[in-house]
Amino acid sequence: MINYPWHKAFKTYLKLERGLSENSVEAYLNDVAKLFQYYEVIGKELNFKELKESDLYNFMIWLSELGMLANTQARVISGLKSFFNFLIIEDLINLDPSVQLESPKLSRKLPDVLTVPEIEALIAAIDLSKPEGMRNKAIIEVLYGCGLRVTELVTLKISDLNTAQEYIKVTGKGNKERIIPIGETALQYIDIYLNEVRVHLSIKKGNEDFVFLNRLGTSLSRISVFTIIKGLADQIGLKKSISPHTFRHSFATHLIEGGADLRAVQEMLGHSSITTTELYTHLDKDYLKGIVTQYHPRT
Repeated sequence: MINYPWHKAFKTYLKLERGLSENSVEAYLNDVAKLFQYYEVIGKELNFKELKESDLYNFMIWLSELGMLANTQARVISGLKSFFNFLIIEDLINLDPSVQLESPKLSRKLPDVLTVPEIEALIAAIDLSKPEGMRNKAIIEVLYGCGLRVTELVTLKISDLNTAQEYIKVTGKGNKERIIPIGETALQYIDIYLNEVRVHLSIKKGNEDFVFLNRLGTSLSRISVFTIIKGLADQIGLKKSISPHTFRHSFATHLIEGGADLRAVQEMLGHSSITTTELYTHLDKDYLKGIVTQYHPRT
């Protein structure tokens, strides 16, 4: 929890004047804290007297891009409106920038989010009696456990794995490298695949370091990953339209809905805010690992 200015006074206002329950009070405080997190990420100072409606819209778009569900966005807006109303009452600001604030209309449709039971059903549908079964299981666990883009998955190298400290090194867009925690479940299936399946492949020269290979011993293609996921969805009769990116979006959504620090989620996704070109705040590796351990459903 960020101890922002007027934190204690706002908490008292919610309890005494609004008569909210302890859980509702904490939810409102957390929602306002998210706005402070956003300003830390974009590297600007948050000045409520200068805040405009457009600034709040940019904040809401950022939340949506990170994977926050619509109903949670609505709650955040409610929390912000209460906070600005409190600032008005206390004569701390003259104009309320949230008066006309509504959920932003995004220019593109966000992908479907899988529920934890749906992800478990997809994993359970993998046929482990086939040689590629354990590879496919490891693929799904890594996609969902680390929030990787499909290109990052197929280019993941054995030399990028730090199994002892439970991290992987990922090369994302613009050849930017980042470190992502990886859970014990994903590591377990990678280990089984590498040591019990992959060792029996005849690996083509130049592909020795790639983690995921096809039956010909070359690095797996993006299309192959799409095909694997589509096949699993068909097997379980899943009506949602899913792709490798669905697991990335579900990774972020489940962390955020569980209460994870937004800066940590953004760091692990490997992109800066869509509203700025400034670099986001880099967080300590152990802190990121703690976030995944605490909030990810399959760690």
